Amino acid sequence: MTALQAPPSASEVLSRCRELVRPALEEAVAGLHPWLAEMAAYCFGWCEVGGAPAAAPGGKGVRQALAVLGAEAAGADGRVGVPAAVAVELVHAFSLLHDDIMDGDGTRRRRPAVWQAYGTGPAVLAGDALFALAVQTLAGVARDPGALGLLSAALADLVRGQADDLLFASRPRTGPERVTPAEYRAMAEGKTGALLGCAVALGAALGGAPEATVTALEQAGRRLGIAFQLVDDVLGIWGDPAVTGKPAGGDLREGKKTFPVLVALASPAAGRLPELLGRPERAEEAAALIEAAGGRAAALAEARTHTAAARALLAGTPLAAPAAADLLALLDFLVGREL
Repeated sequence: MTALQAPPSASEVLSRCRELVRPALEEAVAGLHPWLAEMAAYCFGWCEVGGAPAAAPGGKGVRQALAVLGAEAAGADGRVGVPAAVAVELVHAFSLLHDDIMDGDGTRRRRPAVWQAYGTGPAVLAGDALFALAVQTLAGVARDPGALGLLSAALADLVRGQADDLLFASRPRTGPERVTPAEYRAMAEGKTGALLGCAVALGAALGGAPEATVTALEQAGRRLGIAFQLVDDVLGIWGDPAVTGKPAGGDLREGKKTFPVLVALASPAAGRLPELLGRPERAEEAAALIEAAGGRAAALAEARTHTAAARALLAGTPLAAPAAADLLALLDFLVGREL
């Protein structure tokens, strides 16, 4: 790159990594039972129900990009990180399939969720197949058992975070049994941060990075995941539907205990907030109360804290310069939507 060339944007980084990973991801999915492969392809936006080709909206490919960049940050060719990218993308898809069922979400990326399109049982089975395929993919290339250890630890944390998230729904909004912001933060690290940290750490491990570098990148990814979840919470209440693709105030209509809500509920300024939550017709009033009680400001401040921690970890770790810049661009893209 010459001095006159601008560094690639986050969208360019994501696009480059998706193009690098997709052939291997398609090859892995094609090895599944044909019915399961179709459901997986539908999940990724590659086909319609029945298998007809489609170009439906897919995910951004953040986790696979982190895996590729992790390998490049270790000084290796990005292709070295492709198996890690495939593995984490399969795990992410598995988690979305099961998450939609548990939450009763009927749509995913503006079309019917897999369980709505194919049925609950088939969707559970497809998720199980993706989980098994992820482990098989990584086991086929990782000579170091530490790589599988990274994946299994992330999976354990992801499941623990999902369990906490489900249990939060049944806990009261006020009183000694209420969900605290600290508990929510731990849940977000498990449910969102663990796989982001695993992705970049796995790529670095396959790229031959020393253990200290792998650990630092894993921790940076976890901090990024927490910040990402906090910003997502803010967008879930105050985001523009044209940008987020979700209804304005959707999280409030569903009564979700997100970080801004928990902070506001603990404030003396909460007022009538507990009785407004979960009442769709009062979502706008609830959003105003949450903001007045400091929920929005606290969530963004917390996100900035974790973003700064991720930046410090990256800055304090010896990384190949181009990949380090790409990682920072990706970080800004993911958490800079509201910060």
